[in-house]
Amino acid sequence: MTTQRTTGRRKQAAAAVAVVAALLTTAACGGSGDDKSGDKQGAAGFNAGNNKVANASAKKGGTLKFAGAQDADSWDTTRGYYGFAWNFMRYYSRQLVTNQTQPGAEGAKVTPDLATSTAKVTDDGKTYTYTLRDGVSWEDGKPITSKDVKYGIERVWAQDVLSGGPVYLKDVLDPKGAYAGPYKDKSADHLGLKAISTPDDKTIVFHLPAANSDFEEMLALTSASPIRADMDTKSKYGLHPFSSGPYKFKSYTPNKAIVLERNTNWKQSSDPIRKALPDQITVNFFTNANDMDQRLINGDYDLDIGQTGMSPQGRTIALKQHKGNLDNPVSGYVRYAVMPKTVAPFDNEHCRKAVIYGADHKSLQTARGGPIAGGDIGTNMLPPSVPGAEGQKYDPYGTAANDGAANIAKAKEELKACGKPTGFKTTIAVRNNKPVEVATAESLQASLKKVGITVDIEQYDGAQTAGIIGSPSNVKKKGFGIIIMGWGPDFPTVQGFGLPLWDGKYILDSGNNNFGMIDDKTINGLFDSYVKELDAAKKVSISTEINHKVMEGGYYLPFVFEKFINWRSTRLTNVYTTDGYSGQYDFVNLGVK
Repeated sequence: MTTQRTTGRRKQAAAAVAVVAALLTTAACGGSGDDKSGDKQGAAGFNAGNNKVANASAKKGGTLKFAGAQDADSWDTTRGYYGFAWNFMRYYSRQLVTNQTQPGAEGAKVTPDLATSTAKVTDDGKTYTYTLRDGVSWEDGKPITSKDVKYGIERVWAQDVLSGGPVYLKDVLDPKGAYAGPYKDKSADHLGLKAISTPDDKTIVFHLPAANSDFEEMLALTSASPIRADMDTKSKYGLHPFSSGPYKFKSYTPNKAIVLERNTNWKQSSDPIRKALPDQITVNFFTNANDMDQRLINGDYDLDIGQTGMSPQGRTIALKQHKGNLDNPVSGYVRYAVMPKTVAPFDNEHCRKAVIYGADHKSLQTARGGPIAGGDIGTNMLPPSVPGAEGQKYDPYGTAANDGAANIAKAKEELKACGKPTGFKTTIAVRNNKPVEVATAESLQASLKKVGITVDIEQYDGAQTAGIIGSPSNVKKKGFGIIIMGWGPDFPTVQGFGLPLWDGKYILDSGNNNFGMIDDKTINGLFDSYVKELDAAKKVSISTEINHKVMEGGYYLPFVFEKFINWRSTRLTNVYTTDGYSGQYDFVNLGVK
């Protein structure tokens, strides 16, 4: 997922809020740098909630108060693609399976929710069978049935009405696009998708045309939530979703506020995931992130719903005066520059590698906020949370080994090898609504000048990303040789992260995310092998190999494995970061003193 997805189809995260660095979705690895002020029981202290529980408590009651610098893209479980929205949606929606409510890496694992167990997988990985729990019900007390789950998933096909959310289930269950979606479905119950059968109200069976070893990860996304057909208000559903979880919507004013209240028909005995501690949950949206951060520091609110890190002003105050209220998780994003091989001279891999060696990685890290607020220097393209990642241990260009300094000698060697011994000229494309990205572009421009690579910086409207850098013909026409971007996993696997970036099948005429224009037979073949592979150890091995092949091609200059500074109030209980939601706090079991 990008910070502002370049297409409505794939993880459309953050909108144009300049002081907010990124809005996250699934998967991240927790950070390091704990200080001694947090103990094993999770007492207050810096990083006390980073990959461990701070202030554990089972106490119920009170109001949990979120603040936010922007609203979600949609609160409809089918349409939402912001990571914080997926996290928050579990208050009022349930899925067959979901992420474990545990800190760190354990939180990325899938566990039963509406279903009695994880899938019974048969037919060489092509058939998944689930049985629903007893006692699961809607906010009006009616039972949740297998048909409700099927209907909720079918809505993903209604892209003409409900665009914006993830479409993995559609791609995997109906790769030929034969089904028209429930709104065009001519069957009486609008449940005509043949790939899902419901032999009775408690049983649901998925029939995949071809095995996909991450299918259960896809079912853990909120886009697989049940929705009852008689309560479906189609494009207006996000204004007042109908609850299957412990809370229901009391009121919602877009861009202003949300109030959730208890769903009295939810039963704790039917839900192994949610503790439902607060009596009420509120969200208030601010137009100014600095104002929001000051209200957090004042104690008026408990945490930032966006989970994207404090603004520079708020961060400075908090680190000096309130360090014990802060955590510093790894976000799950890699921030990088990518060099399209369709733009000369980057059709030559040695010219691409000259940029990688010529960049001052330390300066790039500083431009992004330094080691604490920016992240660790990036040496490759696989985020630390994705199985198969090696972190800085895999350092093919000696970036970390050289402490981030530019390798002028190697850069000049590569320039000579690509037939440009005195250097060349190119253009960096960067979003105008992301000051940190503009600062990164300026840093790169300065360091490349020292090796003879002259760079112009062209800022473009960040709201128009899909049509500007998402159009390969426009990128070529404009001569955008370097594109600055960031990406995080939709779910924590190499498929959930890298497929749209690196597989040749994902090069699109518009809304493209394979900015490097990578169409490599080896890489494509590795992805084909990965989705069919059911052995976990072999999947990890393939994931590592894909990352190596991508880095060997020199398409990417990684900046950082991103980190954030996030605030938690002293009132909060059960606070911990989770890899299941990109290093965000796990919202679902938060309580207040």
